[in-house]
Amino acid sequence: MRVAVIHDWLTVYGGAERVLEQMLKLYPDADLYSVVEFLGPGERAFIKNKSVKTTFIQKMPLAKHKYRHYLPLMPLAVEQIDLSDYELVLSSSHAVAKGVLTGPEQLHLCLCYTPMRYAWNLQHQYLKETGLDRGLKSLLARSMLHKMRIWDLRTANGVDGFIAISKYIAGRIWKVYRRKAVVIYPPVDTEHYIPGLEKEDYYLAVSRMVPYKRMELIAETFARLPDKKLLMIGDGPEFKKVQAIAGKNVTLLGYQPDEALLNYMQQARAFIFAAEEDFGIVPLEAQACGVPVIAYGHGGALETICGLETDEPTGIFFEEQTAEALAEAVRLFENEQTHFSAEACRKNALRFAQQRFRTELQDYIDREIESRIV
Repeated sequence: MRVAVIHDWLTVYGGAERVLEQMLKLYPDADLYSVVEFLGPGERAFIKNKSVKTTFIQKMPLAKHKYRHYLPLMPLAVEQIDLSDYELVLSSSHAVAKGVLTGPEQLHLCLCYTPMRYAWNLQHQYLKETGLDRGLKSLLARSMLHKMRIWDLRTANGVDGFIAISKYIAGRIWKVYRRKAVVIYPPVDTEHYIPGLEKEDYYLAVSRMVPYKRMELIAETFARLPDKKLLMIGDGPEFKKVQAIAGKNVTLLGYQPDEALLNYMQQARAFIFAAEEDFGIVPLEAQACGVPVIAYGHGGALETICGLETDEPTGIFFEEQTAEALAEAVRLFENEQTHFSAEACRKNALRFAQQRFRTELQDYIDREIESRIV
């Protein structure tokens, strides 16, 4: 069976790329496609150093750093990818990858991280955050997103089976596409993220510094808790904004390599997570290190963190994305910290191990192939 794997874009090694890495371990001989690919020479191990077949956007002006600006052209670009020689097509998609064209004799399965956020439920937030909520540019952006929604909905009909990364995303897939999805949770590297021997008296937040991750909220909260120490790891367009908010008890460490990140995570008192995520791998990496999580109680976090009401809690939820709510959750954690154990956190994280992901994905694909043969 000839297999093609298509990923939206390959520019960093993030959560979606960790999933792609495991897909390629299942199908090491698969051909890999992407709208663009700008990985450095030392950043290609997770794709097994494969050559990546890209689209015309790869050669567009400033595409290396401004590829997202070509979003209006991406539907056209992805439709030009010829996959007619493959029996199995696996799309790894949060934007346009699922829109690739396939025929009736081909099986197209989509691992969907989310229906395109900025075109659907987060349109208004996206326009506001990018300064496109008013004026002529706003009208043009809204028109473009309207067309993207039409295209996105149409291309859902070309997918034979949807895989959602959480029950939360399965609900969103049903809402947008009216398609049922099987849930297969993303993989967590529980062999790399392991408990350490020592603990330090600090809280930890790790994320890209972008608006929806709400790192500024975490910094604002700890500015109100001057007796609590916070370390923040990550870089991005919001870095200076977060830096301006941070108090003397907050240290911004910027980007950190994997080994340093592991060390900081192992020694943390608790991990802070303020975003509404589709799944959220990093809080599970923290739990794999034996570290409890204080998280915003919406989205995928509700499926990956065990709250205080459970027999073996691994975290605490706060219900509003406000400094007051998060500060109260931190105080509650300190009052209830005897209820948490590194063993319970580790045990919970092991439910999401990499081998489990590969087994569940392979079983699902095999069932879909068998159902077509029958």
